[in-house]
Amino acid sequence: MPRVACAFWLNAPGQGEIRTVPLPDPGADEVLVRTLCSGVSRGTETLVFRGGVPTSQHSLMRAPFQEGDFPAPLKYGYLNVGVVEEGPSALLGRTVFCLYPHQTHYVVPASAVTPVPDSVPASRAVLAGTVETAVNALWDAAPLVGDRIAVIGAGMVGCGVAAILARYPAVRVQLVDADPAREATARALGVDFALPQDALGDCDLVVHASATEQGLTRSLELLAPEGTVIELSWYGDRQVSLPLGEAFHSRRLVVRSSQVGAVSPARRARRTFADRLALALDLLADPAFDALITGESAFEELPEVLPRLVSGDLPALCHRIRYGPAEG
Repeated sequence: MPRVACAFWLNAPGQGEIRTVPLPDPGADEVLVRTLCSGVSRGTETLVFRGGVPTSQHSLMRAPFQEGDFPAPLKYGYLNVGVVEEGPSALLGRTVFCLYPHQTHYVVPASAVTPVPDSVPASRAVLAGTVETAVNALWDAAPLVGDRIAVIGAGMVGCGVAAILARYPAVRVQLVDADPAREATARALGVDFALPQDALGDCDLVVHASATEQGLTRSLELLAPEGTVIELSWYGDRQVSLPLGEAFHSRRLVVRSSQVGAVSPARRARRTFADRLALALDLLADPAFDALITGESAFEELPEVLPRLVSGDLPALCHRIRYGPAEG
């Protein structure tokens, strides 16, 4: 009997199901991984689930082990932590992170998995992709000692950025969000919190991650002259207006995009994708990052969970998916 696994597939925008899929035997340079937990990236994955990826971005938005094409049917995801059950002796039995979709077992090249440090529990390691995005953004932003910084948008990525900035010496960091409930998250991360109307201005740097037009506008308002906004939000198929009149030019403000699909130019000559991911996993030894995981469901519940995440009926930063014993 051939071995099989169970995988979550998007059948059509807004509709998913669990499918049984064949599981190949691993080759000489491959590993068989049993998934322990995976994470739903609430921003990108909910956008994919509702079918909001623009046609022009279909090739750029492909996940490393995606099957199918946008908008659907497809298998999508990239926050997966599991245990190597078959493969090279150096990896056998190791807990690893992989940019793989939601699936109970999978076979990938050994080079596609990254061992999770002993200091990082598997349940927290699902955040590695998010923290990697934050690392890349801060390589782009290059904050300096003593900077005044606002992070607008207390979602997964914004909180990841704030958590790393909390380690910087002598910086003023404020996490800004329209939801007052995010104050508890900011406190857990060790940074100040403010509602948008109460945020401190005269910022050298603003990292914007709210994915809203209002948040980006407020980012510009909070900048000191010659300050920079690092734009981390991805709007998919939505159009965004930005006030570039008034004092935008006279204050010499900068809006700069940051995206995890390429290593930041500031480090590209000296760091690889593997180096960046390994750094993210090392950072996750800090238990403060547990504040980013705000919900958990069983793998079998994913077809019902994702529509609730899209609608906001199930509020979450990172929603963790847990897996039961192996089957098949």
